[in-house]
Amino acid sequence: MCRGITSLALYRSMGVHISKPGRIAPDQSSLALLLIDVINDFAFPEASKLLRHALPAARKIASLKSRLTVQGVPVIYVNDNFGRWRSDFEKQVEHCLKANASGRAITELLRPGPDDYFILKPKHSGFYSTTLDVLLEHLRVKKIVITGFATDICVLFTANDAYMRGLGIIVPLDCVASESPEANSCALNQMKRLLKAQILRSSALWVPESSGRKHRKT
Repeated sequence: MCRGITSLALYRSMGVHISKPGRIAPDQSSLALLLIDVINDFAFPEASKLLRHALPAARKIASLKSRLTVQGVPVIYVNDNFGRWRSDFEKQVEHCLKANASGRAITELLRPGPDDYFILKPKHSGFYSTTLDVLLEHLRVKKIVITGFATDICVLFTANDAYMRGLGIIVPLDCVASESPEANSCALNQMKRLLKAQILRSSALWVPESSGRKHRKT
């Protein structure tokens, strides 16, 4: 028991949060699903423009997450810390579920599950000053599926850093959103052309059995 508590504390000190104390050693998977900034109160200028496109995308993300989870693909929430360095992810979820939160419907659709991982980021990229590298290395991930908001900002910046790290990139075009279709299309084209990202519809995403979760012995 003491070993489990110590290991969990170590992971938390590194910024890698695992919901279930019983699962200290991360599972192995060659593929991981990233949800970028989906837990969001949409309390910022021009938020209504993004929200209009984000809600339909969130429905697709929820469906994709459900399907990939069944196939053993780990899910990682990579979320903005809202500019608060004392942020706590669980409290952010509670905040975004408030009746007056503009992003409540999306948060309800994409509420984290007990086996999901989450990491808070201070800037646009999910890799910048976070432990996402550490978590992906522990999971033995070689390719990531990137979903979330906004396609031309945080999704793009995260994809850029993933490419520089030699990770394969898949971006389901119906699981991302920007403030405008033009901005969304431009970002998708850039990721396809420059980052060699695979751009497809979520319904076309097929996961080989060998890519799924394999439990480590602890």
